[in-house]
Amino acid sequence: MSRNEAGKPMSDDATKGLSLPVRRVIACIGIVVFLAVYVVIVSSIGERLPDNDWVHLLYYGLSGILWGIPVLPIISWSENYKGRKR
Repeated sequence: MSRNEAGKPMSDDATKGLSLPVRRVIACIGIVVFLAVYVVIVSSIGERLPDNDWVHLLYYGLSGILWGIPVLPIISWSENYKGRKR
C-alpha cells in the first residue's frame, strides 16, 4: 500500500489518480483559459508598443510562438497516464 507525505497509508482510490479522459478535459479547459488570458495580456501590451512596424512584427511574432512553452507541461500532464499501456 502506498503512503502519503505524512507516512500514513493511502487508499487504492487515492493512488489511482484521474482517468485519461478526465485529464484531457481538464487540460483542454486549462489551455483555453490560459490562452484567453494570454491573448488579453499580449494585446494590452501590444497597444502600448511604439508605432514601429518592426517592433510590432517582432513582438507579435514572438508572442505567437512563445505561448506554447507554458502549455507544454499541461499537455504532458494530461497524457502522462500511469495506467496506460505502451
